[in-house]
Amino acid sequence: MKIFLFGKNGQLGWELNRTLMCLGELSALDYPEVNFEKPKDVINIINQIKPDLIVNAAAYTDVDKAEEEPDKARLINTETPGEIARWCKKNSAVIIHYSTDYVFDGTKGSPYTEQDQPNPLNVYGETKLAGEVAIQQSEAIHLILRTAWVYSMRGNNFVIKVLEWAKKSDIIRVVDDQISNPTWARALAEITADVIAMGIEDVRSFFDRKGGLYHCAGDGYCSRYDWARSIIGETYTGRAVKILLAKTGEFPCRAVRPLFSVLDCRNFSKTFSIRLLNWREQLALAFQSSP
Repeated sequence: MKIFLFGKNGQLGWELNRTLMCLGELSALDYPEVNFEKPKDVINIINQIKPDLIVNAAAYTDVDKAEEEPDKARLINTETPGEIARWCKKNSAVIIHYSTDYVFDGTKGSPYTEQDQPNPLNVYGETKLAGEVAIQQSEAIHLILRTAWVYSMRGNNFVIKVLEWAKKSDIIRVVDDQISNPTWARALAEITADVIAMGIEDVRSFFDRKGGLYHCAGDGYCSRYDWARSIIGETYTGRAVKILLAKTGEFPCRAVRPLFSVLDCRNFSKTFSIRLLNWREQLALAFQSSP
């Protein structure tokens, strides 16, 4: 089986590049080798490889900057994934794509299921939702995984930011009114590989039966404040770092964030008989694996 991975240098793509190589003949690219702002160029590259399975971990993820660059975000998050899906439909290939909890407005007050109506509050969420729709409308065989609060021990993410804040100050302020499911990139990559392995004998038939849109994020949920406390607890055992409660309104941003965007992942667990570990366990493993 030929697998083509896009976004190999991102925090999720970096992990996928290592978990997918044992499943088939893996090709992996990222910017500047491939430019997701140019859909036709992306398709030309795919035509050279002719993969059986495309895993798309490329995305425009700067939530605030997307408000200033909506056209760029739309090309990367919507137009190019749609073109890839249409190629998959024409060439009997499968696409796996990742989306976000930010497709929801956070007002439900309880975990979101796949049946809940999306209502994104920002350009990032709008373009990611439009990417989901483009893939679905292509009628390609697909697996779309909505996930949340993805982090790793490299790159730019909340865990790294908290560690940087704590190095600079003994007192940090973190919001307690944003709540979702922290998700370790390596765990998400590994569960993706596990699902692919289930259908490795006939990936097209497997995802034709089992594919679709699923929520897949760390088990359980927490506020950013509680997450930050756990991050500091894993690292600063010998030094006191005080974390103060704050509210989202105290930190004006260009993009509005959903406050309670927790994903209910029971449908994924039921379908594939696997689930991600609790977010606290994932966080502990992430620190244990960090050099």
